[in-house]
Amino acid sequence: MRSLVPESVDELVLLAAHCDDIPIGAGGTVLTLCRAHPGLRVRALVLSGGGTPREAEERAALAAFCPGADLAVTVLDMPDGRLPTHWEWAKEALEAFRRTCEPDLVLAGHRGDDHQDHRELAKLVPTVFRDHLTLGYEILKAEPDLAQPPLLWPLEPDVVADKVRLLHEHYPSQVARAWFDEETFRGLARVRGVQAGVRYAEGFHLTRALLGAPVPSG
Repeated sequence: MRSLVPESVDELVLLAAHCDDIPIGAGGTVLTLCRAHPGLRVRALVLSGGGTPREAEERAALAAFCPGADLAVTVLDMPDGRLPTHWEWAKEALEAFRRTCEPDLVLAGHRGDDHQDHRELAKLVPTVFRDHLTLGYEILKAEPDLAQPPLLWPLEPDVVADKVRLLHEHYPSQVARAWFDEETFRGLARVRGVQAGVRYAEGFHLTRALLGAPVPSG
């Protein structure tokens, strides 16, 4: 089975509507990439949580999930749950962020997510990152919106254990939530692992990818 991910990943972009979206949806993948590529340039943009205690949580969490990386994190102050009414602001923020990076891989949410902020950001991403491989991570929550992801990223058991530990260490504001527990995170990773033929995996949705060598125009 051929991997869609470039053999050499020099720059990784992480996009999220909320603090904790990235580590929950793609924390194992981010850990794996950063451990495999010391000094990896990682640029993260989170649209909400700026100026609140959640920003401090996010900065500490992403530092832990990106060990040894050249990491820069931007956390903005969009009101939670209001991205559809802040579409122009979000578009401009994403375009400004795009001018600071040239990623080999972009990890963001996906269009099938029922949360309005996740869904609207996922729709915006390919309008700004037009020529980049973008994978949409999934977030398990109360809404019954999980769809079968066509792409599966295998994870080592120790990576899953570290993901669960770091989530609980760095997001104390979320640990009281009924869904925020080890069974949730490990359970979804185990299901995706079964589908991938390994012990654990994370699932991703694909917006667009170029397969094979580019065809010359003209």
